[in-house]
This record gives sequence, C-alpha cells and structure tokens, in this order.
Amino acid sequence: MKTFQFEQLRTFAAVVDAGTLEAAARSLHVTPSAVSQRLKAMEDAAGQVLLQRTNPASPTPAGEAVLRYARQVRQLEWDARQELGGSGAGQSQPIPLVVNADSLSTWFMPALAGLPPGLGACFELHREDEQHSTQLLRTGLVMAAVTATPEAVQGCRVEPLGALRYRAVASPGYIGRWWPDGPELVAGSRVPVVDFDRKDNLQDRFFRTVTGAGLAAPRHYVPSSAEFAQAIRLGLGWGLLPEQQCLADVRRGDLVELAPEQPVDVSLYWQRWKIDSPVLNELTAAVRKTASGQLRQP
Repeated sequence: MKTFQFEQLRTFAAVVDAGTLEAAARSLHVTPSAVSQRLKAMEDAAGQVLLQRTNPASPTPAGEAVLRYARQVRQLEWDARQELGGSGAGQSQPIPLVVNADSLSTWFMPALAGLPPGLGACFELHREDEQHSTQLLRTGLVMAAVTATPEAVQGCRVEPLGALRYRAVASPGYIGRWWPDGPELVAGSRVPVVDFDRKDNLQDRFFRTVTGAGLAAPRHYVPSSAEFAQAIRLGLGWGLLPEQQCLADVRRGDLVELAPEQPVDVSLYWQRWKIDSPVLNELTAAVRKTASGQLRQP
C-alpha cells in the first residue's frame, strides 16, 4: 500500500460515498478542484488509476484496496475519538454492513437492537444475496457481512453463525388449483414458482434435490422478503420461506408444506474486517449471540 495522506484517503472515500467529485466537495467543504487534485496526487503516487470517473464514481480494482484502507483508517480514527472523549466524541459513525434479505426479515435486526445504547454507532444496511455479499467486502464498501461463503475475504476474519432453515410451501388454494390430488413435485413440472430475484436459486436447488431434474416453470420475481412471502400466501406460486416466516402458517393450515421431510438449510457466516475496532467487536458479539438463539446450530 502506498503512503497516502489522511485527507487524501478521506477524500477518496467521500467521492465513492457521494458518487461525484462535486458532491464529495460539498460534504468535505472544499472545492471540486481540491478534490480532483487530491485524487490525482493519489494516482500519481500509486502509479495507476484508482477511480473510475463514472456517474456514480467507482473504484478500480486497485482503488478497491485503497477504499478498504481509507474506511479502516476512518473507523480507527472514530474509535480513538470515542475512547479519548475529545473533539468529535459522541458523533455517530455509519457502519456499512451487507445482509441477505431473509436474515434482515427474521433474526438480524434484534442483534442491532441488542447493542449498548451508548455505543454511538449508526448502521447503513446493504441488502444482497448471501451467495454474493462478499463482493461488497472485497470492494471495501462494507465492514462486515452475513454471507454463505466460509472462505475469508482478504483482510477479514470469518466465523460460522448457524443455518437458516427453509421450508417449501404453497397456499391451500394453490394446491387445490394445481395439485387437486395433493402436492406432487415431479420432473417436468410446470406449475408457477416464486423467486426473490434472478440471483435466487434456492427453489431450483430444492427442486433438483427432490426430483433430480432442473426446474423449468413460470416464475414470479418478488424482490422483497415480506412481499415474497405474501405472494406465496396469496397463491401466486410455491417457494421456500424461512421457518420463522412460515411454521405458524403451516400449523394453522394457511400454508401447506410440499416436502416436510426435506427442509433446506443455508449455512451462514459472519465476515468482518480484522481491525481491532470496539464497535465492530461489540457488533460481532451481538450478532453471534442472536444467531446462536435464532439459527440452527450444528
């Protein structure tokens, strides 16, 4: 890593956060020319382009390493101010995290709510599929992630959290319309299915496990956890829901399990920067404690 001045690192992170040099200049209370000069000095020192001047601006692969470094320095500075109680102490610091939608809607928010009130941290939550969330760690856009990837991203430490268990369900009306003789998942089935988005392969994986064949069926895409569950309850299609979202409905008869003996467990991991940050340490402890009570443990 090249040696950069603190103001240069602060400026680089501000441009990525704000999206443009002009917006970053306003947030830093400097001129756009000053921002441009700092970025040029950094790229001259690094000997390569660090920032793509697109709209919004984004780091190059080399710039991703600089962005991680800039955010880590900013976090460590904030931690020091809180401990010393000097200028800037008590001010909130946004902690960017990436979490999959089902964790957000079931168990993750109580972990944040369980943090000490005096910690002084705010959280910027990014929603991303658990199979893809580590990319945001690699780019330096987030400090920690709930992910399905057990291999640690460079500069991060990883620990298992447990498994989120899913059940394949459909509404009684859907069952009566498409399977009047009872649920029957078979190869070649063309009954409608609900996917979260085009990255969601959970229904495909379940179907292949049950039938040994690929899933080729009409699909609804509903990219919101609550509305995804509602689409299934309203009979638009069948799909997999976390147990926390569907077991009560199954017991009441409002949903029907398609394969009660074949739940799907998705193992989740917590990845965070290796820096010794009190707020990240507190957050990790809270996530670990909440996951131990909400997720399936080995």
